[in-house]
Amino acid sequence: MKLYWRPSGVLVNFFLVDHPRRGRIMLMSTDLDLELSEVIRLYGLRFKIEFGFKQASQVIGAFDYHFWMMEMTPQRRWAGNQHLHKKSEKYRNKVRQKMHAYHVHLFIGVVAQGLMQYLSVCHTELVWRTFGSWLRTIRQGIPPSERIVAMALRNCLPHFLVDNA
Repeated sequence: MKLYWRPSGVLVNFFLVDHPRRGRIMLMSTDLDLELSEVIRLYGLRFKIEFGFKQASQVIGAFDYHFWMMEMTPQRRWAGNQHLHKKSEKYRNKVRQKMHAYHVHLFIGVVAQGLMQYLSVCHTELVWRTFGSWLRTIRQGIPPSERIVAMALRNCLPHFLVDNA
C-alpha cells in the first residue's frame, strides 16, 4: 500500500508481512517499484551487513581509531562544528592529516576483514586445525568466523614468518 509518510516527505510503499517467528511485521520502501519478495530479500541482507559491521568493530578494531592531534582546540562533547575556515592553514593541514590517518586506519581494517573472510572460505580446514582452542560445535565444511581466523593467525603467524619454506 502506497502512503504519504510525513517524516520522509515522500510516498512510501508499506508491506504487511506474516513472519513465521516474529509474527506480523511492517516493511517499508521508498523505492515504489520494488516487489514484496525483493523487499523481504533486502530486509534479510540487513542483518548480514550489521553482523559484518559488528565483526569489523569487535574483532578487527576497524572503528577503534583513538589518535589525537596535539594542536586540536579542545571542545566539549557534542559541541558541534570546529569552524575550520576560521583556523590557520597550518591547523587545517593538521586536521587533513588526521582525517587521512583515520581513513587509512579504516581502510586497513576493511582489507584485514576481507583477508580473514578469504582465509575462512578458501582455507577452512587449515584455519580449524590451527586456531588452537576448543569449540563444542565445530561443524565440518562450515567456514569459521573472523574471530576464529584471528585466533588461528595469532597461533600460527609467528611460525609462518620464521619458516623459510
